[in-house]
Amino acid sequence: MMSYSLCFYFSLLLCFVGSPLFAQEEEQVKNLRENLAENGKEEEDLSAFEEQLDFFRKHPVDLNHTNAEELKKLICLSPLQINNFFQHLQVNGKLLDLLELQSISGFDPETIANLQPFVSLNLSTPYAALKLKNLFRQAEQQLLLRYGRTLEQQKGFRDLPGSRYLGSADKLFLSYKYQYPKIGAISLLMKKDAGETIGRTKTPIDFLSGNLAFFNYRRIQKLVIGDYTLQFGQGLSLWSGFSLGKGPDVTSVASKDLGLKPYTSSNETAFFRGIASTIQLTKKLYLTPFYSSRKRDASLKIDTTGQLTLSTISESGLHRTAAEIRNRKRLSETVYGTSLQYLSNPLNLGVLAYQTRYDHTFSPDPDTYKKYSFEGQVLNNFGFHYNSAFQNIYFYGELAKASPGGWAGLQGAMTSISKSISMVLLYRKYDKNYHSFFSQAIGENTETSNEKGLYLGLNYLPNAHWKFAFYFDYFKFPKKKYRVDTASSGYEALTQLVYTPSKQLKITFRFKTEKKQQNSAAEITIRSLEKLLKNSFRMDCSWKLNKKFSSQQRIELIQYRKGSQLHELGYLIYQDLDYTGIPSKISGNIRLAYFNTPSYQSRIYAYESDVLYGSGSGGYYGQGIRTFLNLRYRLLKRLDLWGRYALYYYPHQKVISSGLDEIRGSKKSELKLLIRHQF
Repeated sequence: MMSYSLCFYFSLLLCFVGSPLFAQEEEQVKNLRENLAENGKEEEDLSAFEEQLDFFRKHPVDLNHTNAEELKKLICLSPLQINNFFQHLQVNGKLLDLLELQSISGFDPETIANLQPFVSLNLSTPYAALKLKNLFRQAEQQLLLRYGRTLEQQKGFRDLPGSRYLGSADKLFLSYKYQYPKIGAISLLMKKDAGETIGRTKTPIDFLSGNLAFFNYRRIQKLVIGDYTLQFGQGLSLWSGFSLGKGPDVTSVASKDLGLKPYTSSNETAFFRGIASTIQLTKKLYLTPFYSSRKRDASLKIDTTGQLTLSTISESGLHRTAAEIRNRKRLSETVYGTSLQYLSNPLNLGVLAYQTRYDHTFSPDPDTYKKYSFEGQVLNNFGFHYNSAFQNIYFYGELAKASPGGWAGLQGAMTSISKSISMVLLYRKYDKNYHSFFSQAIGENTETSNEKGLYLGLNYLPNAHWKFAFYFDYFKFPKKKYRVDTASSGYEALTQLVYTPSKQLKITFRFKTEKKQQNSAAEITIRSLEKLLKNSFRMDCSWKLNKKFSSQQRIELIQYRKGSQLHELGYLIYQDLDYTGIPSKISGNIRLAYFNTPSYQSRIYAYESDVLYGSGSGGYYGQGIRTFLNLRYRLLKRLDLWGRYALYYYPHQKVISSGLDEIRGSKKSELKLLIRHQF
């Protein structure tokens, strides 16, 4: 049965050989989503990043009048490339033509091609031409409404006794954004997840977020009132929002901190709420004070003295059942502090200090792996970070201290050995009792603690047609952790080869291996650690037939093994076909995929095209067929409509999912509609 299925799908692939090189920005988003999902961040909201790329496409960055923070928003540039760019300007003066980028160390043809849609050499003087009438004429405004739902009835929506979903199955999202380039922005968004109620007295809108932001007015570089994020250093002390982590672009392990940013995503946890500002004290010295006060979802329990203590903070943002609604906004969180940064080229320094206070006490269980977790109500965090360039080597690092708690440190170096070879070396050490509620540093643990690691990454571009990437990450966990009752260790390695013989064809080969340790199965009487091995091989072919049609084929094999008892082998094969009708009003894409993986442990992630700013990372496991169709129709010049229908079909199953998400039958389908008006 399996051999016939494989033959059929291989034939399908061959029928399309001869077709997408996605648009550069779509390719960046695709790779980013897959990397985040493979690192356990499949729910990460990237809508703000996609909106930023869309904004720069309409308002390109002026390379002669920019700064490092602005260039960090363009994911295609590494910290070393950004540093080399400013060194080039310092020595040679302003760019006269974008072709000069070819002469800058580390700017290979692929980087320049990715960069070009978002940059220009036009003089920008934001406040010189500011007039009251231009606040609307020259501003970018967008109103977006999205609707979605699973078409089959899930168990939680049936009239059952006990726990059930109290709201409808509809998903609703409404967003309004106003942006005046380099001067100000307004954002407001509302969201309802499936199963949540809307219109009730206590919670008329489940999630409401917004902010008012001002930029570049005299010494006030940024001022945000409302919801915002903070990103400093390498993510050890203070980092909210998504971070890249490990991936085929080995330079992604060096975080590109953006400091203070208005929050415009729909994730219900990864932000601060209050007021923050970045003030220029001198030409190179910047101060960022911040204050945040908000309610968090939390599960509380009664201790032996009869007092309410904090069990866990919920990060899901879901309020569907009576229990989830009961835990909604039960915890008060107050965060305040400041960051002081010295920013210049080639040396940047930063120190920060802040306090996090809760109105209930964290009380970890001393008999579990959480025995070293934070205990108490008040946590103080301090950090020092730096980056500096010496000749062709970029050094960066951060040292962080928690009080009460231990230390965490990270030190890295990035270099261009030649025009075709670049390398990254990174060492990290996080104490078992280091605590931070807002840390997203590189690592294997879900929290930044109890870990040591050494990372080596290499990029090699022998010519314009070949690109080779490799990394090896060795890590140790000195104390027990989740599902590991003693000290353990492991490694992760990736090798990727990309062949681009022409602008119409791109072929990618990738091999990734992970080796860790985990407790033996519960039924084994002698408790010990077993080896956990996960290998995957991927081959991609992207073709562009003409200006309108393109296609992509992928085959991926995965092997999962735990000890000598459990051995799983799975695979995924899919075919995408894209249509971009220029100047037609209609565009869209379709996928047909076949997957066969024995369990969730051997799942495979693959990027999925979606409606505008929709989530796009599918997790494939079980045995079945996956297909989806996306369509975009331009109703008017500034009015667009998106639609999406997606289907999972499991021919050998009578029940899909579990718990309240259970569906009777062999298929699960989803519908999404989105309308956007720009004015």
